[in-house]
Amino acid sequence: MNAVFPLRESLQDEIELTILMPCLNEAETIAVCVTKALAFLAGYGISGEVLIADNGSTDGSQKIAADLGARVIAVSDKGYGAALRGGIARARGRYIIMGDADDSYDFSALEAFVDRLRAGADLVMGNRFKGGIERDAMPALHRYLGNPVLSWLGRLLFRIDAGDFHCGLRGFNAVSIRSLDLHTTGMEFASEMVVRSALQGLRIEEVPTTLKPDGRSRPPHLRTWRDGWRHLKFLLMHNPKWLFFIPGMALFGVGFVLASLLLFGPLDIVDNLSLDLNTFMAACFMMVSGVQLVTVGLLSRYYAHITGFLPATSRSDWLIRNISTDRLALGAGIIFGGGGLFFGYALARWAQLGFGPLNEPEIPRIVILGLSLIVIGLQLFFSAFLLGVLEIPVSSRRIGAAPGRTSLQPAKVE
Repeated sequence: MNAVFPLRESLQDEIELTILMPCLNEAETIAVCVTKALAFLAGYGISGEVLIADNGSTDGSQKIAADLGARVIAVSDKGYGAALRGGIARARGRYIIMGDADDSYDFSALEAFVDRLRAGADLVMGNRFKGGIERDAMPALHRYLGNPVLSWLGRLLFRIDAGDFHCGLRGFNAVSIRSLDLHTTGMEFASEMVVRSALQGLRIEEVPTTLKPDGRSRPPHLRTWRDGWRHLKFLLMHNPKWLFFIPGMALFGVGFVLASLLLFGPLDIVDNLSLDLNTFMAACFMMVSGVQLVTVGLLSRYYAHITGFLPATSRSDWLIRNISTDRLALGAGIIFGGGGLFFGYALARWAQLGFGPLNEPEIPRIVILGLSLIVIGLQLFFSAFLLGVLEIPVSSRRIGAAPGRTSLQPAKVE
Protein backbone atom coordinates (compact mmCIF):
# COMPACT_ATOMS: atom_id res chain seq x y z
CA MET A 1 0.00 0.00 0.00
CA ASN A 2 3.05 2.25 0.13
CA ALA A 3 2.53 4.68 -2.74
CA VAL A 4 5.51 6.86 -1.90
CA PHE A 5 8.08 6.87 -4.65
CA PRO A 6 11.86 7.00 -4.07
CA LEU A 7 13.10 10.32 -2.79
CA ARG A 8 15.58 11.10 -5.54
CA GLU A 9 15.08 14.61 -6.93
CA SER A 10 15.39 13.22 -10.46
CA LEU A 11 11.98 11.57 -10.02
CA GLN A 12 10.20 14.85 -9.37
CA ASP A 13 8.60 14.94 -12.82
CA GLU A 14 7.21 11.40 -12.32
CA ILE A 15 5.21 12.39 -9.25
CA GLU A 16 1.79 13.76 -10.11
CA LEU A 17 0.39 14.44 -6.64
CA THR A 18 1.74 15.43 -3.24
CA ILE A 19 -0.67 15.08 -0.32
CA LEU A 20 0.67 17.62 2.15
CA MET A 21 -0.14 17.73 5.86
CA PRO A 22 1.18 20.32 8.32
CA CYS A 23 1.89 18.65 11.65
CA LEU A 24 2.42 19.79 15.22
CA ASN A 25 1.99 17.05 17.82
CA GLU A 26 -0.57 14.96 15.92
CA ALA A 27 0.48 11.50 17.22
CA GLU A 28 -3.16 10.60 17.93
CA THR A 29 -4.31 11.07 14.34
CA ILE A 30 -1.32 11.18 12.00
CA ALA A 31 -1.35 7.42 11.39
CA VAL A 32 -4.94 7.25 10.15
CA CYS A 33 -4.42 10.34 7.94
CA VAL A 34 -1.26 8.96 6.31
CA THR A 35 -2.84 5.52 5.86
CA LYS A 36 -5.90 6.98 4.13
CA ALA A 37 -3.79 9.20 1.88
CA LEU A 38 -1.54 6.31 0.83
CA ALA A 39 -4.59 4.14 0.18
CA PHE A 40 -6.07 6.84 -2.04
CA LEU A 41 -2.89 7.08 -4.13
CA ALA A 42 -2.68 3.30 -4.50
CA GLY A 43 -6.40 2.79 -5.10
CA TYR A 44 -6.54 5.33 -7.93
CA GLY A 45 -3.16 4.45 -9.42
CA ILE A 46 -1.77 7.94 -8.89
CA SER A 47 1.97 8.40 -8.72
CA GLY A 48 2.43 10.46 -5.60
CA GLU A 49 3.79 11.00 -2.15
CA VAL A 50 2.52 11.88 1.29
CA LEU A 51 4.53 14.76 2.71
CA ILE A 52 4.47 15.73 6.38
CA ALA A 53 5.69 19.27 7.12
CA ASP A 54 6.51 18.95 10.79
CA ASN A 55 6.54 22.16 12.80
CA GLY A 56 8.45 20.93 15.84
CA SER A 57 6.43 17.98 17.15
CA THR A 58 7.60 16.49 20.46
CA ASP A 59 5.19 13.54 20.63
CA GLY A 60 6.78 11.28 18.04
CA SER A 61 4.50 12.26 15.15
CA GLN A 62 7.46 12.30 12.77
CA LYS A 63 8.42 8.66 13.40
CA ILE A 64 4.85 7.43 13.14
CA ALA A 65 4.43 9.08 9.74
CA ALA A 66 7.83 7.99 8.43
CA ASP A 67 7.30 4.37 9.51
CA LEU A 68 4.07 4.30 7.51
CA GLY A 69 5.82 5.50 4.35
CA ALA A 70 5.35 9.28 4.40
CA ARG A 71 8.17 11.67 3.69
CA VAL A 72 8.80 13.95 6.64
CA ILE A 73 10.52 17.34 6.54
CA ALA A 74 11.17 19.67 9.46
CA VAL A 75 10.11 23.31 9.24
CA SER A 76 11.51 25.30 12.13
CA ASP A 77 9.73 28.59 11.39
CA LYS A 78 6.64 28.39 13.57
CA GLY A 79 3.05 28.70 12.40
CA TYR A 80 0.43 26.99 10.25
CA GLY A 81 1.35 29.07 7.22
CA ALA A 82 5.09 28.58 7.77
CA ALA A 83 4.67 24.80 7.86
CA LEU A 84 2.63 24.81 4.65
CA ARG A 85 5.06 27.14 2.90
CA GLY A 86 7.90 24.80 3.79
CA GLY A 87 5.92 21.84 2.50
CA ILE A 88 4.93 23.55 -0.73
CA ALA A 89 8.56 24.48 -1.37
CA ARG A 90 9.70 20.88 -0.92
CA ALA A 91 6.78 19.03 -2.53
CA ARG A 92 7.66 16.94 -5.58
CA GLY A 93 4.23 16.59 -7.09
CA ARG A 94 2.85 18.54 -10.03
CA TYR A 95 -0.28 18.99 -7.94
CA ILE A 96 -0.57 19.42 -4.19
CA ILE A 97 -3.55 18.65 -1.98
CA MET A 98 -3.18 20.03 1.54
CA GLY A 99 -5.20 19.13 4.59
CA ASP A 100 -4.94 19.06 8.36
CA ALA A 101 -3.49 15.98 10.03
CA ASP A 102 -6.22 15.82 12.69
CA ASP A 103 -8.50 13.33 10.85
CA SER A 104 -11.24 15.92 10.31
CA TYR A 105 -10.90 15.59 6.51
CA ASP A 106 -11.19 12.36 4.56
CA PHE A 107 -7.95 11.78 2.66
CA SER A 108 -9.40 8.68 1.02
CA ALA A 109 -11.89 10.78 -0.99
CA LEU A 110 -9.80 13.24 -2.99
CA GLU A 111 -10.77 12.21 -6.51
CA ALA A 112 -12.88 15.34 -7.15
CA PHE A 113 -9.87 17.54 -6.37
CA VAL A 114 -7.62 15.55 -8.69
CA ASP A 115 -10.16 15.61 -11.52
CA ARG A 116 -10.51 19.41 -11.33
CA LEU A 117 -6.75 19.90 -11.20
CA ARG A 118 -6.22 17.63 -14.20
CA ALA A 119 -8.89 19.64 -16.03
CA GLY A 120 -6.83 22.82 -15.61
CA ALA A 121 -7.91 24.42 -12.34
CA ASP A 122 -5.14 26.26 -10.52
CA LEU A 123 -6.81 26.14 -7.10
CA VAL A 124 -9.61 23.80 -6.01
CA MET A 125 -11.32 24.76 -2.76
CA GLY A 126 -13.25 22.36 -0.59
CA ASN A 127 -16.68 23.52 0.57
CA ARG A 128 -17.74 22.02 3.89
CA PHE A 129 -21.12 23.73 3.83
CA LYS A 130 -22.03 21.91 0.61
CA GLY A 131 -20.41 18.58 1.49
CA GLY A 132 -21.63 18.28 5.05
CA ILE A 133 -20.48 19.23 8.54
CA GLU A 134 -21.03 16.55 11.15
CA ARG A 135 -22.30 17.33 14.62
CA ASP A 136 -19.66 18.99 16.83
CA ALA A 137 -17.20 19.15 13.90
CA MET A 138 -17.20 22.97 13.84
CA PRO A 139 -17.95 25.35 16.72
CA ALA A 140 -21.27 27.15 16.31
CA LEU A 141 -19.51 30.53 16.34
CA HIS A 142 -17.37 29.48 13.37
CA ARG A 143 -20.20 27.74 11.52
CA TYR A 144 -22.85 30.43 11.74
CA LEU A 145 -20.83 33.64 12.08
CA GLY A 146 -17.09 33.49 11.50
CA ASN A 147 -16.84 31.42 8.31
CA PRO A 148 -20.00 32.80 6.62
CA VAL A 149 -19.06 36.43 7.33
CA LEU A 150 -15.42 36.10 6.25
CA SER A 151 -16.44 34.10 3.16
CA TRP A 152 -19.02 36.76 2.27
CA LEU A 153 -16.37 39.46 2.67
CA GLY A 154 -14.03 37.50 0.42
CA ARG A 155 -16.70 37.28 -2.28
CA LEU A 156 -17.54 40.98 -1.90
CA LEU A 157 -13.99 42.33 -1.85
CA PHE A 158 -12.39 40.05 -4.43
CA ARG A 159 -15.32 38.62 -6.42
CA ILE A 160 -14.29 35.06 -5.61
CA ASP A 161 -17.04 32.52 -6.16
CA ALA A 162 -16.23 30.41 -3.10
CA GLY A 163 -18.66 29.57 -0.35
CA ASP A 164 -16.11 28.33 2.18
CA PHE A 165 -13.17 30.71 2.15
CA HIS A 166 -11.29 28.95 4.95
CA CYS A 167 -11.65 25.26 4.22
CA GLY A 168 -8.33 23.62 5.09
CA LEU A 169 -8.71 20.92 2.42
CA ARG A 170 -7.73 22.30 -0.96
CA GLY A 171 -5.72 21.31 -4.00
CA PHE A 172 -3.62 23.40 -6.33
CA ASN A 173 -1.16 23.43 -9.16
CA ALA A 174 2.25 23.63 -7.50
CA VAL A 175 3.80 25.96 -10.07
CA SER A 176 0.85 28.35 -10.02
CA ILE A 177 0.81 28.70 -6.23
CA ARG A 178 4.59 28.99 -5.91
CA SER A 179 4.46 31.90 -8.34
CA LEU A 180 2.26 33.86 -5.91
CA ASP A 181 5.12 34.49 -3.47
CA LEU A 182 3.03 33.69 -0.40
CA HIS A 183 4.59 34.94 2.82
CA THR A 184 2.23 34.80 5.82
CA THR A 185 3.06 32.36 8.60
CA GLY A 186 -0.17 32.02 10.61
CA MET A 187 -3.70 30.82 10.00
CA GLU A 188 -4.27 33.73 7.61
CA PHE A 189 -2.20 31.77 5.08
CA ALA A 190 -5.49 30.19 3.98
CA SER A 191 -6.87 33.63 3.07
CA GLU A 192 -3.63 34.73 1.43
CA MET A 193 -3.63 31.77 -0.94
CA VAL A 194 -7.17 32.46 -2.15
CA VAL A 195 -6.83 36.25 -2.35
CA ARG A 196 -3.55 36.23 -4.26
CA SER A 197 -4.85 33.54 -6.59
CA ALA A 198 -7.84 35.74 -7.39
CA LEU A 199 -5.74 38.87 -7.82
CA GLN A 200 -3.46 37.07 -10.27
CA GLY A 201 -6.42 35.75 -12.27
CA LEU A 202 -5.85 32.07 -11.49
CA ARG A 203 -8.63 29.62 -12.17
CA ILE A 204 -10.40 28.86 -8.87
CA GLU A 205 -12.98 26.09 -8.55
CA GLU A 206 -14.85 24.47 -5.69
CA VAL A 207 -15.91 20.95 -4.75
CA PRO A 208 -18.04 19.71 -1.83
CA THR A 209 -16.12 18.11 1.01
CA THR A 210 -17.07 16.74 4.40
CA LEU A 211 -15.89 17.71 7.86
CA LYS A 212 -16.09 15.50 10.91
CA PRO A 213 -14.92 16.02 14.50
CA ASP A 214 -11.16 15.73 14.74
CA GLY A 215 -9.66 12.78 16.55
CA ARG A 216 -7.50 14.70 19.02
CA SER A 217 -8.01 14.82 22.76
CA ARG A 218 -6.37 18.24 23.05
CA PRO A 219 -7.80 21.63 21.95
CA PRO A 220 -7.17 22.72 18.33
CA HIS A 221 -4.39 25.13 17.43
CA LEU A 222 -6.95 27.59 16.01
CA ARG A 223 -7.78 30.55 18.26
CA THR A 224 -11.18 31.99 17.33
CA TRP A 225 -10.80 35.73 17.90
CA ARG A 226 -7.07 36.05 17.26
CA ASP A 227 -7.08 34.09 14.02
CA GLY A 228 -10.42 35.55 12.92
CA TRP A 229 -8.97 39.03 13.28
CA ARG A 230 -5.86 38.03 11.34
CA HIS A 231 -8.03 36.74 8.48
CA LEU A 232 -10.15 39.91 8.49
CA LYS A 233 -7.07 42.15 8.64
CA PHE A 234 -5.53 40.34 5.69
CA LEU A 235 -8.68 40.68 3.57
CA LEU A 236 -8.94 44.41 4.23
CA MET A 237 -5.25 45.14 3.74
CA HIS A 238 -5.43 43.65 0.25
CA ASN A 239 -8.33 45.85 -0.79
CA PRO A 240 -7.61 49.58 -0.27
CA LYS A 241 -10.83 50.38 -2.12
CA TRP A 242 -13.04 48.93 0.61
CA LEU A 243 -10.71 49.72 3.49
CA PHE A 244 -10.11 53.39 2.63
CA PHE A 245 -11.82 54.70 -0.52
CA ILE A 246 -15.43 53.69 0.00
CA PRO A 247 -15.62 54.67 3.72
CA GLY A 248 -13.72 57.88 2.93
CA MET A 249 -15.94 58.87 0.02
CA ALA A 250 -19.06 58.06 2.07
CA LEU A 251 -17.87 60.24 4.96
CA PHE A 252 -16.89 63.08 2.66
CA GLY A 253 -20.11 62.88 0.63
CA VAL A 254 -22.42 62.96 3.63
CA GLY A 255 -20.38 65.72 5.26
CA PHE A 256 -20.32 67.80 2.09
CA VAL A 257 -24.09 67.57 1.60
CA LEU A 258 -24.83 68.49 5.21
CA ALA A 259 -22.31 71.33 5.23
CA SER A 260 -23.74 72.75 2.00
CA LEU A 261 -27.29 72.67 3.37
CA LEU A 262 -26.28 74.32 6.65
CA LEU A 263 -23.73 76.86 5.42
CA PHE A 264 -26.19 79.76 5.34
CA GLY A 265 -28.30 78.89 8.35
CA PRO A 266 -30.22 76.19 10.21
CA LEU A 267 -32.29 73.56 8.43
CA ASP A 268 -35.74 72.75 9.79
CA ILE A 269 -36.63 69.08 9.44
CA VAL A 270 -39.93 68.75 11.32
CA ASP A 271 -41.52 70.54 14.23
CA ASN A 272 -39.09 70.87 17.13
CA LEU A 273 -36.29 69.31 15.09
CA SER A 274 -33.73 71.36 13.20
CA LEU A 275 -30.10 71.02 12.24
CA ASP A 276 -27.85 73.93 13.12
CA LEU A 277 -24.28 74.86 14.02
CA ASN A 278 -23.38 71.67 15.88
CA THR A 279 -24.45 69.56 12.92
CA PHE A 280 -22.50 71.84 10.58
CA MET A 281 -19.40 71.34 12.71
CA ALA A 282 -19.86 67.55 12.66
CA ALA A 283 -20.29 67.69 8.87
CA CYS A 284 -16.99 69.54 8.50
CA PHE A 285 -15.26 66.95 10.68
CA MET A 286 -16.73 64.24 8.45
CA MET A 287 -15.27 65.94 5.38
CA VAL A 288 -11.84 66.19 7.02
CA SER A 289 -11.92 62.50 7.99
CA GLY A 290 -13.17 61.49 4.56
CA VAL A 291 -10.37 63.32 2.76
CA GLN A 292 -7.85 61.71 5.11
CA LEU A 293 -9.14 58.21 4.38
CA VAL A 294 -9.21 58.78 0.62
CA THR A 295 -5.66 60.17 0.71
CA VAL A 296 -4.38 57.19 2.67
CA GLY A 297 -6.16 54.93 0.19
CA LEU A 298 -4.46 56.66 -2.75
CA LEU A 299 -1.04 56.30 -1.12
CA SER A 300 -1.72 52.67 -0.23
CA ARG A 301 -2.76 51.78 -3.78
CA TYR A 302 0.20 53.69 -5.18
CA TYR A 303 2.61 51.80 -2.94
CA ALA A 304 0.94 48.46 -3.72
CA HIS A 305 1.32 49.17 -7.44
CA ILE A 306 4.99 50.19 -7.45
CA THR A 307 6.02 47.31 -5.18
CA GLY A 308 3.92 44.67 -6.93
CA PHE A 309 2.06 43.98 -3.69
CA LEU A 310 -1.17 44.18 -5.72
CA PRO A 311 -1.42 43.61 -9.48
CA ALA A 312 -1.73 46.56 -11.81
CA THR A 313 -5.19 47.59 -13.02
CA SER A 314 -6.41 50.33 -15.34
CA ARG A 315 -7.25 52.46 -12.30
CA SER A 316 -3.86 51.96 -10.68
CA ASP A 317 -2.17 52.73 -14.01
CA TRP A 318 -4.13 55.99 -14.15
CA LEU A 319 -3.12 56.74 -10.57
CA ILE A 320 0.57 56.22 -11.32
CA ARG A 321 0.39 58.49 -14.37
CA ASN A 322 -1.50 61.32 -12.72
CA ILE A 323 -0.53 61.53 -9.05
CA SER A 324 2.74 63.15 -8.02
CA THR A 325 4.21 65.03 -5.10
CA ASP A 326 4.10 68.30 -7.04
CA ARG A 327 0.45 67.98 -8.09
CA LEU A 328 -0.67 66.89 -4.64
CA ALA A 329 1.24 69.71 -2.99
CA LEU A 330 -0.23 72.23 -5.46
CA GLY A 331 -3.76 71.03 -4.72
CA ALA A 332 -3.01 71.22 -0.99
CA GLY A 333 -1.84 74.80 -1.40
CA ILE A 334 -5.00 75.83 -3.24
CA ILE A 335 -7.25 74.27 -0.57
CA PHE A 336 -5.14 75.78 2.23
CA GLY A 337 -5.37 79.17 0.54
CA GLY A 338 -9.15 78.87 0.21
CA GLY A 339 -9.43 78.04 3.89
CA GLY A 340 -7.24 81.01 4.73
CA LEU A 341 -9.49 83.33 2.75
CA PHE A 342 -12.61 82.15 4.58
CA PHE A 343 -10.88 82.48 7.92
CA GLY A 344 -9.47 85.88 6.98
CA TYR A 345 -12.91 87.12 5.93
CA ALA A 346 -14.39 86.07 9.27
CA LEU A 347 -11.51 87.72 11.12
CA ALA A 348 -12.04 90.95 9.17
CA ARG A 349 -15.76 90.94 10.03
CA TRP A 350 -14.87 90.43 13.67
CA ALA A 351 -12.41 93.32 13.50
CA GLN A 352 -15.18 95.56 12.17
CA LEU A 353 -17.04 94.86 15.40
CA GLY A 354 -14.02 95.83 17.46
CA PHE A 355 -13.43 92.18 18.35
CA GLY A 356 -16.58 92.26 20.41
CA PRO A 357 -19.45 89.75 20.57
CA LEU A 358 -20.32 88.02 17.29
CA ASN A 359 -24.07 88.12 16.83
CA GLU A 360 -24.10 87.25 13.13
CA PRO A 361 -24.91 83.50 12.80
CA GLU A 362 -22.95 82.98 9.56
CA ILE A 363 -19.57 84.00 11.04
CA PRO A 364 -19.03 80.85 13.17
CA ARG A 365 -19.88 78.74 10.12
CA ILE A 366 -17.34 80.60 8.00
CA VAL A 367 -14.69 80.14 10.72
CA ILE A 368 -15.37 76.38 10.99
CA LEU A 369 -15.37 75.94 7.21
CA GLY A 370 -12.13 77.92 6.86
CA LEU A 371 -10.37 75.93 9.58
CA SER A 372 -11.59 72.66 8.04
CA LEU A 373 -10.15 73.60 4.66
CA ILE A 374 -6.88 74.59 6.31
CA VAL A 375 -6.66 71.21 8.04
CA ILE A 376 -7.46 69.39 4.78
CA GLY A 377 -4.78 71.41 3.01
CA LEU A 378 -2.20 70.53 5.66
CA GLN A 379 -3.13 66.84 5.45
CA LEU A 380 -2.72 66.81 1.68
CA PHE A 381 0.52 68.78 1.81
CA PHE A 382 2.27 66.36 4.12
CA SER A 383 0.73 63.40 2.31
CA ALA A 384 2.35 64.74 -0.85
CA PHE A 385 5.76 64.41 0.78
CA LEU A 386 4.91 60.95 2.06
CA LEU A 387 4.22 60.08 -1.57
CA GLY A 388 7.68 61.40 -2.39
CA VAL A 389 9.20 59.17 0.29
CA LEU A 390 7.45 56.14 -1.23
CA GLU A 391 8.99 57.00 -4.60
CA ILE A 392 12.55 56.87 -3.22
CA PRO A 393 14.23 53.75 -4.67
CA VAL A 394 14.96 51.07 -2.10
CA SER A 395 17.57 48.41 -2.80
CA SER A 396 16.20 44.90 -2.73
CA ARG A 397 19.36 43.85 -0.93
CA ARG A 398 19.31 44.89 2.67
CA ILE A 399 22.07 44.42 5.17
CA GLY A 400 21.71 40.99 6.70
CA ALA A 401 19.12 39.76 4.21
CA ALA A 402 19.64 36.29 2.84
CA PRO A 403 20.27 36.58 -0.93
CA GLY A 404 17.95 34.63 -3.13
CA ARG A 405 15.41 33.87 -0.42
CA THR A 406 11.78 33.63 -1.52
CA SER A 407 8.60 33.24 0.45
CA LEU A 408 8.13 29.60 -0.50
CA GLN A 409 11.81 28.85 0.22
CA PRO A 410 12.01 29.36 3.98
CA ALA A 411 15.49 29.99 5.33
CA LYS A 412 14.97 27.56 8.22
CA VAL A 413 13.60 24.45 6.60
CA GLU A 414 15.65 21.58 8.00
